[in-house]
Amino acid sequence: MDKGKRTSIVGGAILILVGSLLFAGQILPEFIPDFWEIFSWPWIIIGIGLFLFILGAALGEPGLAVPATIVSGLGGILAYQWYIGDWQSWSYIWTLIPGFVGLGIVLMSLLGGDASVKDGSTLMFISFIMMAVFGSFFGAVGMAGKYWPVLLILLGVVLMVRTFFNKKES
Repeated sequence: MDKGKRTSIVGGAILILVGSLLFAGQILPEFIPDFWEIFSWPWIIIGIGLFLFILGAALGEPGLAVPATIVSGLGGILAYQWYIGDWQSWSYIWTLIPGFVGLGIVLMSLLGGDASVKDGSTLMFISFIMMAVFGSFFGAVGMAGKYWPVLLILLGVVLMVRTFFNKKES
């Protein structure tokens, strides 16, 4: 991928992030009372992840997208827990980590790396299903309710169907 495309992707990602933060501030002003309170210690972790992503994009090393999304994602989890005070959510929210890896794989593919968007998307899907299952099991209100076993069935069906449609020869 040429440098112009990489610069556009990085610039677009930065604009999406800044716009998302500003939009969240307009929608949820009660959670953002003071500028300095917003940028507490979890933002340092998110910033390190963003730095890794920008560094990888600038150096032409798309593989750095995976650790960047893991670090930023963990920072996001910690920020959520810090602001909301929902520390017990760690019992199910850890299932987002494979989704962060999947997002990193998708970004790595978009940056020209040797990765499959399909594999990254599958990881994100599995992560979402597992978060809904664990969240329902460990008491997160409104996750999947009493229907969380259906999510396990759905995940099993998706994995089986995916196996039949993968025509990789050994």
